[in-house]
Amino acid sequence: QVQLVESGGGLVQAGGSLSLSCAASGRISRNNVMGWYRQAPGKQRELVAMITSSGTTAYADPVKGRFAISRDNAKNTVYLQMNSLKPEDTCVYYCKYEFADARNQYNYWGQGTQVTVSS
Repeated sequence: QVQLVESGGGLVQAGGSLSLSCAASGRISRNNVMGWYRQAPGKQRELVAMITSSGTTAYADPVKGRFAISRDNAKNTVYLQMNSLKPEDTCVYYCKYEFADARNQYNYWGQGTQVTVSS
């Protein structure tokens, strides 16, 4: 099992910045992918950004140039720096940790943290 503890989030005005962090503990794999997803009420959960254990990143188009994902492998922690926030960024943000072994793919989710951007 992997446990994920998220922190950060909150309320900010449009144009402002927030940062999120997510610390993983438990069955940590050397090769893994950590990412941030978000979900608005009545909508599907969608990818925001992801980063591999070697540092390769990927971003969803709506956040490119505004959000930055990073990680500290020594702390098993992933960060999301969100700049130039827009009201449409208002969502619950979830951290995801995934890895695979010879037999299975494993996915773990954090509890979610609310980000609200006021106009």
